[in-house]
Amino acid sequence: MPTDAELIALQARRAELRERYTKPAADRPPSNGRGIHHAALICSDVEQTIEFYQGLLGFPLVELTENRDSPGSSHFFFDVGNKTLLGFFDFPGLGLEPGVESIGAVQHVAISVSRDRWDELRVRLDAAGVEYMGPDHGIPESMYFRDPDGIGVELLSDPLMYFGGRQLDE
Repeated sequence: MPTDAELIALQARRAELRERYTKPAADRPPSNGRGIHHAALICSDVEQTIEFYQGLLGFPLVELTENRDSPGSSHFFFDVGNKTLLGFFDFPGLGLEPGVESIGAVQHVAISVSRDRWDELRVRLDAAGVEYMGPDHGIPESMYFRDPDGIGVELLSDPLMYFGGRQLDE
């Protein structure tokens, strides 16, 4: 854990970077991107992953095919809304180890859901015995949990491009 002096220095550095690099929405150039097409993650079991993301969370499976880069491996996609996909690979026979939180790794995938769906999903997570952190820990708009392979997932009721109490694209 950082010391108090280190925390003050980190806060000052963050403020300096924010001042230097962020601009009001009206002064920003348009992004070259159209959005994230898909994130590609690795799972240990295709059916277990389908049951979790489609069966429990309600994200429809829209494609399941062989991985074009690795014969024998599956590549499949879930619709997470707004024309965005969450993709998975399995790599049978490679003996891959579970991931760890580290530099360069995905810390979590945050998926925006409407508040009524968020409330429904909270009930489903409770019924399934999935442990999560969030609404009862000072983060009323978020639930953080792990999928069967330990991938961090956040369901949040904030709209897209909303963070820290404000709409970032206005």
